[in-house]
Amino acid sequence: MTQTVLITGANGGVGRLMRTRLAREGRVLRLLDVVRPEDPAEGEAVEIIEASVTDEAAMRAACEGAEAVIHLGGISVEAPWDGILSANIDGTRVVLEAARDAGVARVVLASSNHAAGFYDLDEAPEGGLPADAFPRPDTYYGVSKVAMEALGSLFHDRYGIDVTALRIGSCFEKPWDRRSLWTWMSPDDCARLLEACLATPGPGFRVVWGISRNTRRWWSLAEGEAIGYHPQDDSEIYAAEVPQEPAERLAGGKFCSTPLGEHM
Repeated sequence: MTQTVLITGANGGVGRLMRTRLAREGRVLRLLDVVRPEDPAEGEAVEIIEASVTDEAAMRAACEGAEAVIHLGGISVEAPWDGILSANIDGTRVVLEAARDAGVARVVLASSNHAAGFYDLDEAPEGGLPADAFPRPDTYYGVSKVAMEALGSLFHDRYGIDVTALRIGSCFEKPWDRRSLWTWMSPDDCARLLEACLATPGPGFRVVWGISRNTRRWWSLAEGEAIGYHPQDDSEIYAAEVPQEPAERLAGGKFCSTPLGEHM
């Protein structure tokens, strides 16, 4: 039986990294983005949709026949409120409503560490700050991720959809500064986390930190391990390559001092 997984924001940074890593025998990746993803390579089980997550008709059509949705679409940095509201908050509502109407059983939401950016390093208990720590957003972008989590909780409780919200640290090929040594999630670990989200028994609503097994991490891995996520990578192998500027004290880093609504 073929499994169809819809990925929104598939032409963004994380989406491009996941395209080959989530490819599986018997799985079709339905890639949706406002900027058209590359056409399938020969033999690649991929469907391409050029559309916005705010387009209700397009999202309903995209969700038809999908077993799961990985929602990566939206604005990924701080921006003026109107854009954040439309793309990140209303866009998430549109995605969840389309998934509900199409009978999609499972949705993974790309939340962010910026939903809890004003936690200080000293506030992390032994074992790391829990993934479901009360929101302390650092920007309008962070607020949009809190709203995303709330919408996920609503659609689980009201409609029984299995929803996992991932408070992602930073997913790039390798860390680039001192803060990212503890926020980093390798692309391979990101794929492992998404596979765990797709495979864990449900239904449920969960919040999970999206990080690797970093030596310097101060976010908890317990919630991810509970659903079968066992990260294998550690940013420490890159520590000698990154600038050793003064350590950040707040989880959100520079987001905590950026004027609200300012492009980054």
